[in-house]
Amino acid sequence: MDSVRHLVVGAGISGLAFADRLEGDDYLVVERDEEIGGYCKTVRRDGFVWDYSGHFFHFRHPEIERELVARMADQRILVVQKDSRIWYADRWVDFPFQKNIHQLPQDELVECLHDLYFRAEAGEGRAGEPSSFRDMLYAKLGRGIAERFLVPYNEKLYATDLARLDVDAMGRFFPHADVADIIRNFKDSDNASYNATFTYPEGGAIEYVKAIASSLDPARIQTGERVVRVDLRRKVAETTKREIAFETLVSAAPFPTLLSLCGLPCDEDVYSWNVVEVFNLGFDRKGPAGIHWAYFPQRELSFYRVGFYDNIFGQDRMSCYVEIGRPRGYQTDERGREATLARVLSDLRSVGLVSDHELVASHHILLDPAYVHITKDSVRDVEAKKRALATRGVFSIGRYGSWTYCSIEDNIVEARALADACNVAARAG
Repeated sequence: MDSVRHLVVGAGISGLAFADRLEGDDYLVVERDEEIGGYCKTVRRDGFVWDYSGHFFHFRHPEIERELVARMADQRILVVQKDSRIWYADRWVDFPFQKNIHQLPQDELVECLHDLYFRAEAGEGRAGEPSSFRDMLYAKLGRGIAERFLVPYNEKLYATDLARLDVDAMGRFFPHADVADIIRNFKDSDNASYNATFTYPEGGAIEYVKAIASSLDPARIQTGERVVRVDLRRKVAETTKREIAFETLVSAAPFPTLLSLCGLPCDEDVYSWNVVEVFNLGFDRKGPAGIHWAYFPQRELSFYRVGFYDNIFGQDRMSCYVEIGRPRGYQTDERGREATLARVLSDLRSVGLVSDHELVASHHILLDPAYVHITKDSVRDVEAKKRALATRGVFSIGRYGSWTYCSIEDNIVEARALADACNVAARAG
């Protein structure tokens, strides 16, 4: 039986950031896929560079950005001022919707303002605090804004009833705005958000993964090795290749997966998520200029978001990703993919993104899980079970390991904080 102080499950951003921060070399990273990166893998095809989906890095800690960029000496790092839009009726509206309702037709603007101003008097949010994400949208912004964009868009995104989700399901990432913000934006546009600026390497998101992994011993990263069981009592992980004794196990796997590996109960009514079907598409010529990504709330359209790599790279051929929200358990086959792609191309034509363009390259991926459904029950259960696992030296981190909504940088910060605590404990003991 092999033995290691720190066993890391998952060679994505979180797992690698933890290992990178550790002092010493008594660690092992095991990854079920044949490549590192998790969802931050990058695909190159016929001159196009695509990620598994749009993974753009937004840094609140400039020291982390400087450190990672310094490790990518061979990469040109693009710093981009975000241009995001919403396709509404027959026009583009700036994002976020609630701060740009002055760009709507006059009668719709009046209705949105009326509903916003009288939302409490109409009974929305008056009887105590909102109890769900859906209730919050109505209570904070009124019926007009909620039903024109926020409700249909997020239902497409999460592929679920928004009444199931917790009020704070999106945390700090939801672009809140009060009446004063909205009115002020009529004259002085201010659409700043947490991701107003992002950075992107020429080689794609995988370059950030490689930067984090650059200080690690390649022999201590084992790909193509999946953990199949964790014995909490013996502190032994069984993989598809061997048994590994550990002192500390750090998992970036989805939290329900970790619970299953450890033989702990996982209530399916508590843990839910969506699947995102992604088509990366390359065309023979340019599409809309300037836009980095766009949102589509229309229920009749298959996709909820389309992003444009060519407008990041400054290329003369449209290179985009298309995201479709699917319910948990969604699967497809070659015939299904072809039918969905045909629908996507038809929908792209209907909104004017594609005319007589020729599709010259494509790539398809299912992200499962994609967006977790954060509820009061899931928050309560995750916190309780993470505390219990920690008493056995098992820690769960990352967006899926912590079953939360966070940025890629947040994963790095969380992983490093745990590694720092492990370093302190190692020095003390």
